[in-house]
Amino acid sequence: MYTKIWTKNTTPDCSSQIDRLKEAIKTTDAVVIGAGSGLSTAAGFTYTGERFDKHFSDFARKYGFDDMCFGGFDPFSTPEEYWAYWSRYIYINRYMDAPKPVYQNLLKLVADKDYFVITTNVDHCFQKAGFDKERLFYAQGDYGLFQCSQPCRQKTFDNEATIRKMFAQQENMRIPTDLVPVCPHCGKPMTMNLRSDDTFVEDEGWHRAAERYKNYLRTHESQKILFWELGVGFNTPVIIKYPFWQLTVKNPNATYACINQGQAVCPQEIEKQAICINSGINSLL
Repeated sequence: MYTKIWTKNTTPDCSSQIDRLKEAIKTTDAVVIGAGSGLSTAAGFTYTGERFDKHFSDFARKYGFDDMCFGGFDPFSTPEEYWAYWSRYIYINRYMDAPKPVYQNLLKLVADKDYFVITTNVDHCFQKAGFDKERLFYAQGDYGLFQCSQPCRQKTFDNEATIRKMFAQQENMRIPTDLVPVCPHCGKPMTMNLRSDDTFVEDEGWHRAAERYKNYLRTHESQKILFWELGVGFNTPVIIKYPFWQLTVKNPNATYACINQGQAVCPQEIEKQAICINSGINSLL
């Protein structure tokens, strides 16, 4: 679809690119924010190093992993241990605030604009920072929701009360057996509402948000619009990156902006409409 010739702005161009981005935010009719994991990393939600050591040193000693995400793939020895791990994981990455005010700073830049957000992040940082929940589409799920592991229906369940109990009551890497969650409809084990395979549940809330996003794009398709991509890599480019490129090609009034440390690129077809800034998100905002 696109040529293999990439445009990548270099450090000397950074200042002028930032000026272009400021002007685009100021003058645009609408802003679509596309957020990937790099945005939450910039906010301090890191999954290795000091933060991992603080919360998961006991699991690290037993199982030998040194990354929260990698640890999540371990089957663990019992459901009680599995949920001890995941309740900690969800608690610190969903119900604790991010260490740095990156999302709040982003909101300050678009609060008075007609904006919409699509994100592959599942940590709910946008809503916690004050973004309008009616302008958010969490395409890949939400750490704050359970679903049936073998979905007997397209339904999710708020997990905050249960996760907080698991977190508070666990001992020796185990939760009490009576806290192990099961589906209230079929009795099968619960799991997180995260897109990892074809068992991902797209409930009514998911579909309403998807429809609002679709309607937003349709009603703004020929306007002066900024597609602003923050921390999106190439793991799942079909959700944000490629659609942003396609929408920019179709609309001569559109601007595509990409902020990414090391991966701020665009195809040659939209070079004149693009702002690519190879920078850390926190410092740039």
